[in-house]
Amino acid sequence: MIRRSASADLDEIMLLWLRSTLAAHPFIDESYWYESAAMVRETFLPQSITWVASRPEDGEIIGFISVLNQQFIGALFVIEQVYGAGIAQRLMAEVKNNYSSLLLEVYQQNQRAVAFYRREGFAVIADTHHPGTGLATWVMSWKSATLAE
Repeated sequence: MIRRSASADLDEIMLLWLRSTLAAHPFIDESYWYESAAMVRETFLPQSITWVASRPEDGEIIGFISVLNQQFIGALFVIEQVYGAGIAQRLMAEVKNNYSSLLLEVYQQNQRAVAFYRREGFAVIADTHHPGTGLATWVMSWKSATLAE
């Protein structure tokens, strides 16, 4: 089930974010993510629109996607146990149904994420470096096909 997040979801989202971020970014020192947690909790998530995927049987949050400034996907994470089950695709579809164009930044070393975003129709529009880590990233963009019609 996909739904908009509620304030009561924050602790569960943060735990999922931390676990998933650590797993997805082994090339970044863990301390960076622990140091970033307060900013994610207190600034990023409150300023974003977030959707969560939850298990229908118990309501456990198994994934989430957050959009900042009506276009920037700042987070898309699912728990490892549901990799390949289509949860990330459903979260992305929800966002695509709400916005006609989207941007995101992804670490070039995060090959799994890069491949996923390419399958979702995102294209690289800029080659850059993340200001917090100094590592190479790509800015990727997606536009609704209906914009071209």
